[in-house]
Amino acid sequence: MEVSPEQIAAQVAIALDEDLGGGDLTAGLIPAAQRLAVELICRQPAVICGRPWFDQVFHQLDPEIVIDWRVTEGQGVTAGQQLCTLQGPARPLLTGERTAMNYLQTLSGTASLARRYAEAVAGTGVRILDTRKTIPGLRLQQKYAVRCGGGHNHRIGLYDAILIKENHIAAAGSVAAALAAAGELASPGVDIEIEVETLTQMEQALDAGARHLLLDNFSLGALRRAVDLNAGRARLEASGGVDLQTVRGIAETGVNDISVGGLTKDLQAIDLSMRFV
Repeated sequence: MEVSPEQIAAQVAIALDEDLGGGDLTAGLIPAAQRLAVELICRQPAVICGRPWFDQVFHQLDPEIVIDWRVTEGQGVTAGQQLCTLQGPARPLLTGERTAMNYLQTLSGTASLARRYAEAVAGTGVRILDTRKTIPGLRLQQKYAVRCGGGHNHRIGLYDAILIKENHIAAAGSVAAALAAAGELASPGVDIEIEVETLTQMEQALDAGARHLLLDNFSLGALRRAVDLNAGRARLEASGGVDLQTVRGIAETGVNDISVGGLTKDLQAIDLSMRFV
């Protein structure tokens, strides 16, 4: 999944409209001809993410603003490190400060957490996946940030893959019936994944031809038994009860993927500061 320049421009336009409304009243205090030089500082260790949105904010406000980046997208930085400098007319620099920083600190927060999870399972071959538990209106941006941090994207929405969960199984009547219905519905190439809560359900799913299983809230022992029972027939994704303390142990059971809702749901924005030079 990529975010196109057109999508970024449209997303930023919405964000600026949200902040500016009819115009920046306070910017009128600044002489129209005044110019500024500004530096952006990161105040804590982080993985930087969101440069395209940050740049687009100032591009839309005034293309005359020059941004000189000192770090690359996805780069790890230390506390106190300078990220970039900006030069240009004072009014649009001050007007865009908050919107641009909102993007950068939020997406950097997601990327930084994804990096910590990816590092926690390094060497196991397990992929860290995001979920649909995203901030409304920021799904594409947050999923982009997960990739910047070294994680991987699960389905983007309800339209690009089928994930059969417990309520779908209950409505269909059984694991086998739900899988059969999904097989008839899915277009060629659409992934079908089914969530199972017990080893018995897992066996039913495998017998019905499932090739992608979500193991929901399995203990470590149950995950190991599931891996043995599966014997490589289906791709196994573990979910539930995952945090930075438990993720390594889950990865070492032999599953293929671990999905972590907290990557995009429980994020902490990175502390940034823009200072006049």
